[in-house]
Amino acid sequence: MTLKELNEKRGTLVAQAREALDAIKKNTDEARAAELEARHDNFMADMDKIDAAIAREERMAAAEARINARAEEERRNRRPNGSDAEQRGQEEGEGLEYRQVFHRFIASGGDLSELNGEERAVLRAGVKDFEKRIQTAGTTTAGGYTVPVELENIIIETMAAWGPMYDEDICTVFSTASGNQINLPTVDDTGVPAVKHTEGTALTDDGGSDATFGQKRLDAYVYDTEFVRFSYELAQDSIFNMETLLGGLLGKRLGRIANLQLTVGDGSGDPNGIVTASSLGKTAAAVAAVTYDEIIDLVHSVDPAYRQSPKVRFMFNDLTLGALRKLKDGEGRYIWTMGDVTSGVPGNILGYRYSINQAMASLATGNKTMIFGDFGAYFVRKVGSPVIGVLRERFWPDLGIAGLIRFDGELGDTAAVRHLIQA
Repeated sequence: MTLKELNEKRGTLVAQAREALDAIKKNTDEARAAELEARHDNFMADMDKIDAAIAREERMAAAEARINARAEEERRNRRPNGSDAEQRGQEEGEGLEYRQVFHRFIASGGDLSELNGEERAVLRAGVKDFEKRIQTAGTTTAGGYTVPVELENIIIETMAAWGPMYDEDICTVFSTASGNQINLPTVDDTGVPAVKHTEGTALTDDGGSDATFGQKRLDAYVYDTEFVRFSYELAQDSIFNMETLLGGLLGKRLGRIANLQLTVGDGSGDPNGIVTASSLGKTAAAVAAVTYDEIIDLVHSVDPAYRQSPKVRFMFNDLTLGALRKLKDGEGRYIWTMGDVTSGVPGNILGYRYSINQAMASLATGNKTMIFGDFGAYFVRKVGSPVIGVLRERFWPDLGIAGLIRFDGELGDTAAVRHLIQA
């Protein structure tokens, strides 16, 4: 029943309910009055049902209007320059070309329902001798895949769950639109003292106290998941949305590689991972254990100025945390504090927060198993957002999906973060 029909029926019920109520007069006997009241009540109950139906229809209409408006806005945003002119040309009788139709198909996000019957026929006819192309930054005429926007949030959320090094609350993270090289000037003046001045003597001017500057560089290394190919039939028949499902899996791959490289990357053709870039703070006496005293030594190997940073913390993997939770001080108290979830106090070790990073090595000979310091001194450079590409033309009628990510990382001050290494 349409909204108009519901409103008409509601008006009729209101009139009938009023008529039944008005029919009750002073001289109406009790039986007849009870009958009219019951009739009135039935009309009002039916009207309540109609009111509920009208409210549902109005909410539905409003929701559909919002969806249609959003879809129209997205279509306008996706429409490339000149598409209006192409459409006018088609309406004036010009023949459709495969390239024009495929361009519209890509702009629609691969939605065939956005094309009319003639355009779909042109698209089907054009794939007999299709081109195998790949989209590159240097060739603007190349094409072949689209980027579904709805997968981006899944990627980012999944990556955050796979390691702390991509988290802006832990490291210093900044994003750039392009991948041009970024230079970070550095200076360490902590070892240069001021001296006592003697009255009447000239100041020393031999260059021995000049500031020494350095430079760290951030590039934009690219990592990909390789293509995962799936059939047209699977995309249609699966109970799951295969693009969304695979997008989540590829997001985990991107999360693992990003966290791994930002943790232990060797700095040669890859990010300089925070463990790799850190300086030695303490060497443990054992090959597969750590003591309370050694953790204290690690903390105090970092200058107090860095220990005041809001981003100061420990980092180690979960097996190392298990070993640390068993450590006690000289009075038998555990050094690990579980914190208080109800008041928002996180767990800590020696009063400092910690992050679990499964990319770090476990307790074994020669491994760097723990780092401590100011993580704000570690710079993570993200280039745009992680991207999922769905390639439709090359694998036609099947589909291929792959993920790309660009980032780099560098420790601006090696004194800010130090590591503990096993014997």
